[in-house]
Amino acid sequence: MFRIKAIYMPTLTEAIMMVFVMVSLMSVTIIYYQAPPHIALLIAMLALITYGLIKKVSYQQIEAGMIEGAKAGIAAVFLFFMIGILIASWMLAGTIPTLIYGGFELVTPKYYLAIIFVVTAIIGVSVGSSLTTVGTVGLAFIGISTALDVSLPMTAGAIVSGAFFGDKMSPLSDTTNMASSILKVDLFDHIKNMGWTTLPAFVISFILFALLSPNITGADFTKMNEFQNSLHETGLINWYAAVIPIVVLLFLSIRKVPAFLALTVGSLTAIIISIFTNPQPFGNILKTLFGGYVSETGNAEIDTLLTRGGMESMLFTIGIVILALSLGGLLFTLGIVPKLLASIENMLKTVKSVIISSALTAIGINVLIGEQYLSILLTGEAYAPQYKKVGLENINLARVSEDAGTVVNPLVPWSVCGVFIASVLDVSTLSYLPFTFFCLLSPLITVALGVTGKTLTYIEK
Repeated sequence: MFRIKAIYMPTLTEAIMMVFVMVSLMSVTIIYYQAPPHIALLIAMLALITYGLIKKVSYQQIEAGMIEGAKAGIAAVFLFFMIGILIASWMLAGTIPTLIYGGFELVTPKYYLAIIFVVTAIIGVSVGSSLTTVGTVGLAFIGISTALDVSLPMTAGAIVSGAFFGDKMSPLSDTTNMASSILKVDLFDHIKNMGWTTLPAFVISFILFALLSPNITGADFTKMNEFQNSLHETGLINWYAAVIPIVVLLFLSIRKVPAFLALTVGSLTAIIISIFTNPQPFGNILKTLFGGYVSETGNAEIDTLLTRGGMESMLFTIGIVILALSLGGLLFTLGIVPKLLASIENMLKTVKSVIISSALTAIGINVLIGEQYLSILLTGEAYAPQYKKVGLENINLARVSEDAGTVVNPLVPWSVCGVFIASVLDVSTLSYLPFTFFCLLSPLITVALGVTGKTLTYIEK
């Protein structure tokens, strides 16, 4: 039934108790001590290993379970390395800086909040990181709103909504690649399938932000203009640097070229363009592909935004993936997840029940542990057999895990994203939460489509 066979089957009470212990350890480590998630995952793994040894499961069997769990992430590891290279090459060629510059061109006093939402979405897709978007251009918009006396919670809601749209729909996003890799779904098919829930959420959010936008007169966008000028002074702003690599990547995705190969060609295209836009010795190019592009404009905000990419930058995420999947392997090997699912198996016999349950699981992991990576990984591993049982392809589960996992994390005050955003923007999570329309709508729409059976992909018989 499950990819990883259970060596031991605990009682339901034991399974619940171990989940409580694991969640408590991880929550205290991440929320109270603000430790990196890697440490929290390792502590939880050690607790499960101790439990397994107490239950007379041999260490060799425990280790085999961890290795089997980690195997599912090997494809993701290769993709993450190539994503790091793609980001570095797109920075070097000017692709991402040009997209960011073009996004700022859209900002006007009319429909101000809606434009913030669109611009942060464009930049989020460009850089593939919600937190980078929030910490750079998001912070700039907070400064502009302060000067214009616009509501900061509303501004923060628009920033977070746009940033997480980008995080969810970008082929450069680690969460998007993780969801597709773990469930063995083509990256571009996954992004296309998310459009059924993401685009309605985007349109509704845009309308709501447009309606809430204040009537700004005599606006002073000095800070934004300074941002644009600093970008222009880098010498990286060239329309062809933005258009050509994106067209190449879109063409390859339409042709259904595997993501690894598409990202490789996209990187090579940008490297060739950089020869004309930003000439570098070949040795420097190779160093940039590994260590990432380093911006040295002297403008701290611009340097933070543009210093990105490289294979080395993906090691943090790769570490999380390996540890989280190993933890998942332990949960299956020790029978904890199988026992919990068996206790509710009678309720998981229909498409509707499976989608609702998986969405609630992804949300619950975010709320209890505050970790978006784990919400995607555990939901994917636990529910893949259930989706197959009711005749659904894994591409549906990949969409649900992002709709109810990725975008929910910034809504939890004690989560990794929630703490970061609140501290950077100086707006509390509960203050901006009512205005994060995109993040609130995504799980509702994915559940609604699951209940109605619309846009679902069924296993061909």
